[in-house]
Amino acid sequence: MAKKFVVAVVGATGAVGAEMIRVLEEHKFPIERLVPLASENSAGKTVEFFGEKVKVLKLTHDSFAQEKIEIALFSAGGAVSAEFAPSAAKAGAVVIDNTSHFRMDEAVPLVVPEVNPEDIKNWKNKGIIANPNCSTIQMMIALKPLHDAFGLERLDIATYQAVSGAGAKAMDELMTQMRAVFDFDYDRVEPKKFPHKIALNAIPHIDSFTESGFTKEELKMVYESQKILRHKMQVSATCVRIPVLRGHSEAIAARFSREVDLKKAIEALKNAEDVVVLDDPQKNKYPMPITAADKDEVFVGRIRADLYDPKVLHLWIVADNLRVGAATNAVRIAKKWAELN
Repeated sequence: MAKKFVVAVVGATGAVGAEMIRVLEEHKFPIERLVPLASENSAGKTVEFFGEKVKVLKLTHDSFAQEKIEIALFSAGGAVSAEFAPSAAKAGAVVIDNTSHFRMDEAVPLVVPEVNPEDIKNWKNKGIIANPNCSTIQMMIALKPLHDAFGLERLDIATYQAVSGAGAKAMDELMTQMRAVFDFDYDRVEPKKFPHKIALNAIPHIDSFTESGFTKEELKMVYESQKILRHKMQVSATCVRIPVLRGHSEAIAARFSREVDLKKAIEALKNAEDVVVLDDPQKNKYPMPITAADKDEVFVGRIRADLYDPKVLHLWIVADNLRVGAATNAVRIAKKWAELN
């Protein structure tokens, strides 16, 4: 009989935490017992798992030892991970952290299972495996087969990111503003989660700006990509928030060290794990956020050679940020880890 695990979800009542619980159930992860953990404000609430109501417990440093947690999925913010993830690891659990806190720690593997599953073996360094940024994950899944075929040299990226990437309150803010639009009361709505109104708008600003002029979100895509591929290709990104509930889109110009054979590139994408090629623009077939919603694949379309440089390929990449970009990637990491332990 296959081993089953005691699994904790830290931040169980948040948007990503709730999605993690759904994905664990849908993927039939071998769970002996689910332990939802959250702040004192959420403790006592319930989450549904396989048709049963499971009580949310208050997160403490003793939670992991007391509940005999073996796998701890963290998605409650960087400050929570910084404080409590070491306690989980000390209690013997493997931590799979969805925040940015540990991603660039050299001792912590940063993993996309379709790209660098071999790095999971390094989890014992600190007892922690980091889940990359949502935009990085979907990009890496799509680009890894092309990197293997042609050798990446440079990426120029524009993202169009859903509001769910900023959490449940951001989704509520978009819906509130959209209702105000239809009520002809939009002028009175004040933004709270975003620096500007998000309904009927596009905001080229995700996370805080740095001295370089790039935001932290944009720099995550740079440094995380390089770490995952162990390859110092050049990366430049502009990250934009758009009024979509879920599903991040990315327009990418990828330059390679070798000339790109378009047919081979498309074939490599079609053969890639968890990639769906949807590319028939003459019939209006290309990925959109609505295409990817609630799905576990990365959708790729608008695949075309550059007009001037035979080493450049253009792609349009879409994935559900709450699943592929967070929950599903975390569960896939847990699956790979479970196979090794």
